[in-house]
Amino acid sequence: MIEVARKFFLQLAAAALTVTGLSIANAYETDQYTQRTAHVRDSTEVLNEKVNDTIEEIVTTWGKGHDEVAFVDAFYRELGGRHWVDRLERWAIDSPDVDKLDVGRYESVFADQPFWATRMAKFFGTGSTIRLNEQLIGSDKIGHFISQGRKYYKRYLKYGTEEIAAEHSAFTERAIFGQLSNGIYSNADLVANYEGHRFFRSLFEDDITPGKPSILRWENDGWVVQREFDWADHVNEYWDEALNVNHFDAGLYKYMHDTFVAMCPEYWERPDLYTIANEDILKERYAHLELRDTSELRLDSLCPVQAFLDGDSSKFITPAGKSLPDVPASL
Repeated sequence: MIEVARKFFLQLAAAALTVTGLSIANAYETDQYTQRTAHVRDSTEVLNEKVNDTIEEIVTTWGKGHDEVAFVDAFYRELGGRHWVDRLERWAIDSPDVDKLDVGRYESVFADQPFWATRMAKFFGTGSTIRLNEQLIGSDKIGHFISQGRKYYKRYLKYGTEEIAAEHSAFTERAIFGQLSNGIYSNADLVANYEGHRFFRSLFEDDITPGKPSILRWENDGWVVQREFDWADHVNEYWDEALNVNHFDAGLYKYMHDTFVAMCPEYWERPDLYTIANEDILKERYAHLELRDTSELRLDSLCPVQAFLDGDSSKFITPAGKSLPDVPASL
């Protein structure tokens, strides 16, 4: 009976996602907490090559005139996708050249949370984590960058401002694309969407990436590649959901809070893995994206050593009833 119910829910969820034009893959959550200290090779060079080869191939066969939107659509057809996962994301998941951290369904930070709180995340499990520009990010962010970035770019062209385009992007996180389906509003998804938009603009506009010319130049009735794309121009700490923490709805918040508090010993061992340098720059850069302040859930906020040493339980809220972790003797 449980399996029948599960299959029915999956079919219903898939139908809902299809109706709204979204991808089942984007129902996956990712986990940059579990096994955070594991070695994951950086894949920036590998994925740079894939993107730059695609741009070169489109330029070589181009025959649609000086049509920037058509070029964006051609790129999307090669590396994006309407269903399941974007082509580039699927390639990264399958390629042995891209190192991945795969956290099992029963190991992730969502594993012990009740179904009614996590909803679709409970069924679909946890997606892969990769390293780009030395940041741990969910593989789903590639899809957000390309597919949602393209939608963001087209809204920008329609409305003429990034702010209005950002409102639509935030709506998708409030709706079935995020919070409505799984109780999770992903700040990092919104950042990846916006950076995808910046990439598409940088194909044709100078200084979208500060100090750099556009990737393409129109010359003698054809496109010329004048510089290479680099993921490092776009990926930063705010793509990492252990640093730019999700906003959880009321039903899920207390469980995730206690799960994170239980991870304090891991934070005490490597606090450098849970901190952001020069965060003010990122806050200013993304101020218009309707990111939600979740700084109280970052481990550097949840795990102040002195409060634990002093036994000051008033510093900690454990609404799901979990006990506080022990402080290592070395501290």
